[in-house]
Amino acid sequence: MSKVVIRSFDEFARFTGKEIGTSGYHTITQDQIDLFAKATLDFQWIHINPERAREESPFGGTIAHGYLTLSLIPYLWDQIAEVRNYKMLVNYGIEELRFNQPVRVNDQVRLHVALKNITNLRGIAKAEMNITMEIKDNPKPAFTGTILFLYHFK
Repeated sequence: MSKVVIRSFDEFARFTGKEIGTSGYHTITQDQIDLFAKATLDFQWIHINPERAREESPFGGTIAHGYLTLSLIPYLWDQIAEVRNYKMLVNYGIEELRFNQPVRVNDQVRLHVALKNITNLRGIAKAEMNITMEIKDNPKPAFTGTILFLYHFK
């Protein structure tokens, strides 16, 4: 899988209304879920207690935190695009986010990204990207939404 290379606002803008790409798959492990629980102090049993989750949850096992799946966006985005010639990138926001399907332990997920719009804010590029996190072999995505990044191009 080759990355899309974006060197400027104009190169980014060429993707407006188009898919930029799709990441590789990433497997969500129980270790990753447990580490996220420790980092965020979210110890809800549905995430960290495999035995109880197998017995009591409707999912048959533990599920990833929704915010864990969101936190993978920069990692998966980096697999899709190599943005060059910028001095700073800022996560600006998430709009219209919907968690559609839980991600179970050992599920494989990947990210689809399309450029909705890009705006030049006095030299800062505000990129609005439609995102979908796909769960392998599941017709319903984990989430959909629009992320906003601010690129300060050189």
